[in-house]
Amino acid sequence: MGNLIWHVYARFVSITASVYAFWAGFWGLFYRKFFWDFVGGIVRDPGGIQPSPNAVLVKVIVKAPVIQILAMLLGLFLLALEFPLPQLKPLGIYRSLPLRVVLLFFQSFLTILFYQGTNASIWSLIALLCYSRAIAQGEKMAEAKQNREKGGGV
Repeated sequence: MGNLIWHVYARFVSITASVYAFWAGFWGLFYRKFFWDFVGGIVRDPGGIQPSPNAVLVKVIVKAPVIQILAMLLGLFLLALEFPLPQLKPLGIYRSLPLRVVLLFFQSFLTILFYQGTNASIWSLIALLCYSRAIAQGEKMAEAKQNREKGGGV
């Protein structure tokens, strides 16, 4: 058996999480539900738990789907970074593992807020942890070595 290359595994999990985040954001546009509505909500006899009417997150998730759109855009950007787009491959942001950790954290934070994005948040968190493990072990991407040998690139 060989050694597990953590950043390669994290890349596959991140692709899965980003596709899921985009898809969840798409469905979140049509079926708007604030996931944490049970915190501070009002229990009504017919109707169950109703979120507080003055909650800020209800306004940016249910009334206007701002969080879902941001999650979709972030998911698309992470997909463009992970696959990668040919325009992003020679850039330094493509080789930056800490940038991916930060983006996955924000994706996890955004997708946990609405109901459809909970699984995307969990997978983003797993990819974040795998990238963190790769950083802790000092892994480098193979493309980083190739780009340095060419003498070009950023």
